Amino acid sequence: MVASKKSKKAMESINSRLALVMKSGKFTIGYRSTLKSIRQGKSKLIIIANNTPALRKSEIEYYCMLAKVGVHHYTGNNIDLGTACGKYFRVGALCITDPGDSDIIRSMPTNAE
Repeated sequence: MVASKKSKKAMESINSRLALVMKSGKFTIGYRSTLKSIRQGKSKLIIIANNTPALRKSEIEYYCMLAKVGVHHYTGNNIDLGTACGKYFRVGALCITDPGDSDIIRSMPTNAE
């Protein structure tokens, strides 16, 4: 019971930080544009939904490892991630290039798995 309350609180803080990035920062949505921004060296943080196919997930993680970019595995599925971004469609991968007013990049390594 306590663990679910803690994970729900962490989920809410991630969602609120993500909403702030959507308002004030720069980001790209989608698998292909995420890979492009990693290759260009623009990305600061990558967020992947938990139901992203394993091959895509491992490819993104590999690119991030080479580029020394942080990866966060979002606890919800791609529908939840899309909703957290304020979009009406599914989002499998999200790349934050400029966090804006949000402190999401400093807070993610402690919240990551």
